[in-house]
Amino acid sequence: MRNLMLAVKGAVVRKAVVAAGLVVPVVAFAQTSGTSGVDFTSLTSQVDFTSTITAVMAVAAALVLLYIAIKGAKIVLRMIRSA
Repeated sequence: MRNLMLAVKGAVVRKAVVAAGLVVPVVAFAQTSGTSGVDFTSLTSQVDFTSTITAVMAVAAALVLLYIAIKGAKIVLRMIRSA
């Protein structure tokens, strides 16, 4: 069993080293290539996410209130049980 685990560990380490060797040059090339990318300001300036952000924040607030209510109910029940 130990030999099997050592063999698997060695295979995983070898594959990780090979993967890192393949990824590092790509990342280095991506960082050193041209700094000017495609300009999307004409597209992104026309999009308005305020209503979406408001809806997401409303759902998050409702969940927070629900969790607070559940926590409060647990505290009250614990107080009642201990009395």
